[in-house]
Amino acid sequence: MGRTLRTICARTIGGFALVASLNGWLEAKDHPPDLPPAAQQRAEADADLSASEGKAPDASGEVLVPPPAPDEPTPKAEEKKPAKKKAPPNPFKPNLFQNDFSYKKDPENKTYIPGEELKDMPLDGLGDWWCLPKSTLSFGGELRHRYMDEDNRLRLGGPGRSTYQLWRSRNYLDYKSEHVRAYVEMIDASSFGEELPETIIDVNRTDIQNAFVDLMLLERDGKPIVFRTGRMELQYGAQRLISPLDWANTRRNFEGFLISSKGDAWDIDAFVTRPVNSAALNHFRRTSADHADASRTFTGVYSTFHAIENQTVDIYWIWLREQEPLFLVPDGSRQTVGLRYAGTKPIKEGKEKVVRQWDWDFEGGYQFGHDNDLQRVERPIEAGFVTGIIGHTWMVPWKPRIAGLYYWGSGDSDRFDGEVNTFSVLYPLGHAYWGILDNLSGQNLINYSVQGQVKPTDKLTCNAHMHWFNLDSNADRIYNVAGAAVGGTGTSVNVGRELDLFGTYQFNPNFDIQAGYSWFWYGDAVTQQAAVRRDDASQLYIQTTLRY
Repeated sequence: MGRTLRTICARTIGGFALVASLNGWLEAKDHPPDLPPAAQQRAEADADLSASEGKAPDASGEVLVPPPAPDEPTPKAEEKKPAKKKAPPNPFKPNLFQNDFSYKKDPENKTYIPGEELKDMPLDGLGDWWCLPKSTLSFGGELRHRYMDEDNRLRLGGPGRSTYQLWRSRNYLDYKSEHVRAYVEMIDASSFGEELPETIIDVNRTDIQNAFVDLMLLERDGKPIVFRTGRMELQYGAQRLISPLDWANTRRNFEGFLISSKGDAWDIDAFVTRPVNSAALNHFRRTSADHADASRTFTGVYSTFHAIENQTVDIYWIWLREQEPLFLVPDGSRQTVGLRYAGTKPIKEGKEKVVRQWDWDFEGGYQFGHDNDLQRVERPIEAGFVTGIIGHTWMVPWKPRIAGLYYWGSGDSDRFDGEVNTFSVLYPLGHAYWGILDNLSGQNLINYSVQGQVKPTDKLTCNAHMHWFNLDSNADRIYNVAGAAVGGTGTSVNVGRELDLFGTYQFNPNFDIQAGYSWFWYGDAVTQQAAVRRDDASQLYIQTTLRY
């Protein structure tokens, strides 16, 4: 084993030992958990993420497992009242093909959500001659606007200030029957008024975002095994390596095949795809139709074990193969094997009332394979990453939560030894993990972060994140959010500090508004290089989203 693999193992073992110690200490408190199964909790809590879609995403799209609502004491027998009917969960998901309006089938449901009339409309009454039995049709979409005011980011065309408007619309048709599903989603993403060059992830005019067919012909544990073919978005785990990147004005998509099997203990997906749009690092086709990059193959197997209450374990293998050099991506073959462990631990007062809760999310991965340099010399790859976050929530008014995060993505300590040690983040939701100002990627990066959250009302969530960024190796360079290397080598490892203040107000399931302000104070790794030197960076955004 080389230096990188030893480092990954040491940091991963240390993180899991910490979680094991925490679990043991909490068990000793003799407060056994009594919450819904982990799979159900994830479905209600998941957001971009990653990791993560039961609520509308917060301003960062960050994948967090929110604490359960505190339990009310059980009234005495003579004081018992009829249980109140729960409102349905938010049926709108960031991935529109996961929208869930099944609450309409409940005859006791009294909640009305605008747009539900056009969801799960039965077609069987029109005759079986043109559609399969138990068929439904849904129409819906999303309209989003974001105002941006950014200054001195490490981005293409900088340094400089740019204010601009981002618009995005998505609309879909979804046909479902007992064994067949056909889904089509269109996207139109545009940018107006920018002073700096528009980025390739902000513009994609009138194109097909998703177009796939699902066949459900077999079952496992009473659940259908789904075979999907066509154009699709991919999202797994906490979205650290595979994410549709909802923060971008466009969203990543791929073409190929996917097999998905959900089970009582294990969920297993296997996919073979090719990247399609520029957000997936294919060619930038601003107004022409997107099509898959035949030179790149993105393959993987992702499995999730969820039989332990309130805990999940992800095990995965991912392979990215590039047959021709492309912007930011050398040709070669890079494989990633990884492990993720996430969960929550409620602390109770008595037998019922949850008074506070721990949550954690640890993940690590090892990369191997080879890259070809500009002289077509094959160089072996040994790289990896380790990250972890531990949080604590108090079930009191405002539900304050505080968390600590650590991230390490390997850099190349010797660029002339014939080996590649810089970790590739693949297709991440970097916006959630390396600062919402979107200055950095997780390559050759160490990030320490302290994070806080409060909920003054059920509709309002406020966050404050502080980050301290260092390079893993000053023999390697800084990598911006697009994965492009900036500046030179041999300077300080201190990249800088970032403070993010952001919040979301969810008026109702159909409409929310998000806003955030960020400051980035550059360290010597930037200020000592004439090629990238600039004043400190800042960013303001205000975003509104309408779902229908």
